[in-house]
Order: sequence, then C-alpha cells, then structure tokens
Amino acid sequence: MARILLGVCGGIAAYKAAELVRLATERGHAVRVVQTPTSLRFVGRATFEAITGAPVLVDEFEPDPLRGAYPGEEMPRHQPISHLALVERCDVYCIAPATANTIAKLVAGQADSLVTTAALACRAPVVVAPAMNDAMWRNVFTSANVERLRAAGIVIVEPETGRLASLGEWGAGRLADPERILAVLERTLAGGRGRSPEAAALPARGEAQPSALAGKRVLVTAGGTREPLDAVRFIGNRSSGRMGVALAVAAHKRGACVTLVGANLAVPPPVGVEHVAVETVAELSAALDERFPSCDVLLMAAAVSDFRPADAARVKLERSERLAIELEPTEDIVAGLASRRRAEQLVVGFAAEHGGDFVTRARTKLARKGLDAIVANDVSVSGIGFDSTENAVVIVTADGVERRVERQAKSAVAEAILDEVERLLATRAPR
Repeated sequence: MARILLGVCGGIAAYKAAELVRLATERGHAVRVVQTPTSLRFVGRATFEAITGAPVLVDEFEPDPLRGAYPGEEMPRHQPISHLALVERCDVYCIAPATANTIAKLVAGQADSLVTTAALACRAPVVVAPAMNDAMWRNVFTSANVERLRAAGIVIVEPETGRLASLGEWGAGRLADPERILAVLERTLAGGRGRSPEAAALPARGEAQPSALAGKRVLVTAGGTREPLDAVRFIGNRSSGRMGVALAVAAHKRGACVTLVGANLAVPPPVGVEHVAVETVAELSAALDERFPSCDVLLMAAAVSDFRPADAARVKLERSERLAIELEPTEDIVAGLASRRRAEQLVVGFAAEHGGDFVTRARTKLARKGLDAIVANDVSVSGIGFDSTENAVVIVTADGVERRVERQAKSAVAEAILDEVERLLATRAPR
C-alpha cells in the first residue's frame, strides 16, 4: 500500500484528521504525521502517535527517531534531515485540515512551519483539504488562493456545508468527510506522478490524466421519494441519499458539471453542484424531464417509490381499527428516459435488491429498461445500503462486464462506479 504523509494545521477540524489516519491505516496504508504548533492546541501528538505507531514531528529541527521511515519499513542507517526524509519517501502528501492561513502561505511559497516546508520540498502529489469559517472560505482572497493552488496542480478536496464550530453557525467550510478525503487520496495515488524538475514552486501535480467526465453534464438523482397518504402521512423508503450525494461529489471532483435532483435528502447537498429538491415521484419525473435532454450522463441513484396511494386524502385521516389503502403503480422513470435518450447519452440505473440471486434480477432489469449499466446491491445485508455510510455493489453493464465492488465507504464506491462510467464513455459503440 502507500506511504501517506499528513500535515495537520491548527483548527477545530483537526480532530477529524485522527479519523482520517485511522481509516487510512485500516486500509493498509503507512501514515506519518507532521503538525503545526497551533494544531497541538486541538489534538496532541499522542493521539496520532497511538494510531500510526510512529512519532509525530512539529519542528524542522527536531530529530526523527525513525529517521524518515514509515511504519513497517526498515529504518535507514544514516541520520537524514528528518523533515526532508519524510517528504522524500511519501507517495502523497495531504494537508488536512488546511487553514486559510496555511493556504495563503502555500501560495506565497512560505516555509515557516514543518507543514509548509514539507509542501515546498514535496515531489509527490499534494492534496489539500481546507477547513475554516464560512466567511473565511468565501472571502475573495481565500477563493483566489485556492484557485492558485489548483492552477499549480494541487488537488483540492472542497469543504462541505453544515454546522460549523461556532454555536448556531451553519455554512460552507467544514472539513470534508474523512472517508471522502481518503477516496481522493487513493484515486490520486492510482493516477498521480511526481513533478518534473521544471515544475513551478508550488509543489505537486494532482491527478495525472484529465477525467473523461471533465466538462460533461452529469445528472444525478438521490434520496427516496415520498407519496402522500393524507395531509400529514406518507409512504416512502429509508434511503438517505448518501450514495447519490457521493456520486455528485465524485463527478464534480472529476470536472463534470453536476446537477443533483434530491428527494428528501437526509444529508446536505454538496457545494459546487446545482441542487433541485423534490419530494414525490411526479416531482422527480418533472425535474428529470426538464433536465435530461441536455445531460450527457444520468446516474439514477434515487430510491423511487414503486407504488402510491390511488386516492390520497386531503385532510389527516383519523385513527380507526382498520384502514384499507388502494395502491397504484408509479411510472418507471429511468426506463422511460432510456427509451428516448440521444444516441450519445449514457443512462445508469440502480437496483436495491433483497437477498437471493440479486445480480441475475439486476441483469434482467438492465435489459428490460434498456440501460447502459445497472448498479445492484443486496439491502438484506446488514450495514450497507439504505441509511448507511458504507455500501457493496455489483456493476453490470450492457457490454457484458460484471464488476464487484466490496464493502467500503460510499465515497469509494462512487469512485468505482464513475470509473466504470468513464470506461463506457470511452469504449461504447455508437448506437
């Protein structure tokens, strides 16, 4: 696996860096940590040392007991310059959380801490995950600095929108979920290269090749529809929308222009994508009818109700001993869209199956609905699928590929799905 160097800056989100290290080590990566002095006010060395099994460095001049080695490696016989040895040996350098102050220093080429010194000395890919107050994140200087980092080849993991550190504050700027950061790191490791000697002062290039999704218009559905039973009750499902949101985030990261049609999301929509909120099957269908003709890829991850009450009451139904409800089928939205797509459009369906030979059932749906691919999961398995942070899927395509994605974070599953989408975009024969 990879050698990951993590730089931790001073901010309340530093506690999430410990979770990132835990996830990375569980995946088999060797991790070393460097910290800014201010970060010690939030998370001490002992926390990271306990998780990584390796000493943490804070100052450029303190000796490294491991002489630049990563956990599991043989320690060099000579005594190298510790901070340079760490960054020379890493496969990727991640700064998380990266404060507005550190981002500005990276742009200016400053090296006044071990975290920024390592960045200047790094020839491996560099990933920066910002975290700060909403006003600081939206400040014109921060925005310009982030764009400078991107232009220099730094991979930026956009912060998320949600509750912030200050009491009652809500907005953009909270550190991306550690699972999402790790997924970006692993994708960067899979495609990244070190920089050439002629590279500019800012340290690294991010992903080695442009994504096939760059510039594409990707339409993603997420969440679960709700069909009203009366004025206050509804029939729905347990979909949280996490899988669809993860797909939207991953597609946006690959340079796509993303629209997320969210049905009753339990998680906030990501920053940087258009979000259209819907509730019922009819509303979802209308939103897709409007946007599907102009999209290049449709990822139909929403859990769409198969039935709705034939005659929903306009008032609240009173309690009774028995209540008989007649249900009628809803329209098959994805099949209808697939039947009238343009030749170059790609349509991917999702199938939440329950036990048995769910792959065969998914393959039947693939053919019946006329899809390019279908992503199937077995929701009878505990801990994956609905309202979970993890998933395990089988991707079945119309050109005969069957790809199994083992249980992991939904952010990582989203990356695997988009890898298959990119393959289909590159290899599909014209209709």
